[in-house]
Amino acid sequence: MTAIIDANRATLGRLSTNTAKRLLKGEEVVVVNTEKAIISGKKSVIKKRYKQKREVGTYRKGPFFPRMPDQIVKRTIRGMIPYQTPHGRTAFKRLKCYMGIPKKFEGKKLEIIKEAEKQPVDFITIEELSRLLGAKI
Repeated sequence: MTAIIDANRATLGRLSTNTAKRLLKGEEVVVVNTEKAIISGKKSVIKKRYKQKREVGTYRKGPFFPRMPDQIVKRTIRGMIPYQTPHGRTAFKRLKCYMGIPKKFEGKKLEIIKEAEKQPVDFITIEELSRLLGAKI
């Protein structure tokens, strides 16, 4: 059984912790509409923090931080899983993230995480952040 989670207007941190717990329990999870998820906080602070993450390291050695919205969500969830252990690695392989809703998931029931729906006052969407980091969406 695959859980299909809609990330539309969901707070990234709360969405990620919920998804990580499910993955570690053995569920297969698909996250759709990743570009519409939000990060709470002041825009200027968030932009500065994510730009800094992109600039750390060298072009050869890394660490490499993604620009695309689906990859940003996947990387955030990876940070909440012990992905360097065998259990964490298999859990991470059960995760799929997509921008928009792919054709194979259209018409299927999408889950909305209740804890992640709380709307903060200051926030930035991941799509807006990705464009700032240089993604061509």
